[in-house]
Amino acid sequence: MNLIETRLQGVVIVEPNLFGDHRGWFMETYSDAIFKRAGIEVRFIQDNHSFSASKGTLRGLHYQLNPKAQTKLVRCTKGAIFDVAVDIRKGSPSFGHWFGTELSAENKKQLFIPKGFAHGFLTLTDHVEVQYKVDEFYAPKYECGIRWNDPSIGIDWPVDAAPVLSVKDDKAPNLSKANLNFTYGE
Repeated sequence: MNLIETRLQGVVIVEPNLFGDHRGWFMETYSDAIFKRAGIEVRFIQDNHSFSASKGTLRGLHYQLNPKAQTKLVRCTKGAIFDVAVDIRKGSPSFGHWFGTELSAENKKQLFIPKGFAHGFLTLTDHVEVQYKVDEFYAPKYECGIRWNDPSIGIDWPVDAAPVLSVKDDKAPNLSKANLNFTYGE
């Protein structure tokens, strides 16, 4: 398993090693030991699984406030997504910056997103399944979002038409008006 740093400190691409033969393949999708060797201390407590029927479905940008903030390890197990993390830590040199990468059933890559980052994804195919681990339970009282097309962030979503959004995501505020309680270095 390879852990690859991105331009956002703490956000890591995870490339599993694939072992295949005439029967198919095997891969390790998470290893506590490998993460610890890389200095990543996390205890995942829940796995989530989502399905999106249509290409062009956008989910995000989501996060939970402290003390219920979530670290995520995201992978796409059917179809393909453009997965995005946005730094929302006040005082961070990369505050408001984003990183995006394609995750797919074919490339088997994952994205590790620590607390202090908003997360969202756009489906690139129909019939997409996304699975992710979290280190904190869902807490509706702490749930927040940021508008997917906030011009101050400027995410270059690979979409030609208006994406399919939930009502909640369509009404999310821009970063400048978002409820944030993350501080860089804490």
